[in-house]
Amino acid sequence: MSDVDYVIELNDAVISHDDHLVLSDVNFTVSKGEFVYLIGKVGSGKSSLIKTINAEIPLQRGTGRVVDFLLHKLKKRQIPYLRRKLGIVFQDFQLLIDRSVYHNLAFVLKATGWKNKKDIDRRIGEVLDMVGLSTKGYKMPHQLSGGEQQRVVIARALLNNPAIILADEPTGNLDPDTSSEIVRLLHEIKDSGCAVIMATHNYTFLKKFPARVVRCENGKLVEWGSNNQEIDFETLMM
Repeated sequence: MSDVDYVIELNDAVISHDDHLVLSDVNFTVSKGEFVYLIGKVGSGKSSLIKTINAEIPLQRGTGRVVDFLLHKLKKRQIPYLRRKLGIVFQDFQLLIDRSVYHNLAFVLKATGWKNKKDIDRRIGEVLDMVGLSTKGYKMPHQLSGGEQQRVVIARALLNNPAIILADEPTGNLDPDTSSEIVRLLHEIKDSGCAVIMATHNYTFLKKFPARVVRCENGKLVEWGSNNQEIDFETLMM
């Protein structure tokens, strides 16, 4: 493994799902505070890569490190501790509909070992302020717009100060303007030092909010540019 300050490092990795080879010869690194777009057709391996990073799918071959955890040597009892270093943002929100925003967030903190109510209140206030919802803690999920619900999901992902946010199609259920607000927020989070990997089918974000682009295609992971390289969007859309 490299001494460079990577929060994710996969070397010669083989990613399989249900005995089906998805990606091979994967060499992929993500630095602290880096934003990476993950693109590709449906079924090309984006979700499988994300699930490998969060240890939902075991790494089949090769080596991998996520923060301080070696994926190729990961024991089952270590998985919950790895996941505390990650924040997950889903397309379909997955909020608990029977409780308020505050209690959705408090549920996660208590489940991850927080006990002191003052500390819980303080942390919930901090993350809601970060996502622009400081006055919405008392609201029920159904009282919020789709964009506000996704902001709650991002707040939930930030609760335990993760090193990495994994966002799997986070704007898939949102209108264009709201989607842009969510992507802008994720870029702001990146600026605070938290790496962000965002899987998306919406290539307009790549132009509007430039960052490194990695594409899943033909069973491989291919670099498609960075802030310093102009991306051929016509080729990308093919």
